[in-house]
Amino acid sequence: MIKIVCVGKIKEKYLQDAIAEYQKRITKYDNIKIIEIKDTTTDDINKNLLTEEKEIRKHLNNNEYIIVLDIDGKELSSEELAAKLEKTYLESSNITFIIGGSYGLSKGIKSEANYHLSFSKMTFPHQLFRVILLEQIYRSFKIINNETYHK
Repeated sequence: MIKIVCVGKIKEKYLQDAIAEYQKRITKYDNIKIIEIKDTTTDDINKNLLTEEKEIRKHLNNNEYIIVLDIDGKELSSEELAAKLEKTYLESSNITFIIGGSYGLSKGIKSEANYHLSFSKMTFPHQLFRVILLEQIYRSFKIINNETYHK
């Protein structure tokens, strides 16, 4: 099973539609669940991160392979991501991706992750990034299964 834990809600209909479409496509290969955590927006960034960390932890289990989306993580090509997911499935049938909010993720969540993944040194809005992540997960399944998909 793939689980994506995200800080923040998607309000834009066009992004909700894209997310729903990729979720539907991914279910051909595996179950997928998206969990939205309310983002915390006080003037104290550390407090925000710790509050979000507590909420994220409620949705994590010991048997999961946790991949955090981190600008300082390792950048992979689509083929490398597919290979990483395929190898990870041999170790764990549960892969959890965590997408932080406006302030990123707490040091606690980052330190406990099994893998730090970066898609780019650029900053993306977390709402749009959710679509990008889902597309890359779908692309990975297509690569793993030797199925054609547009480039």
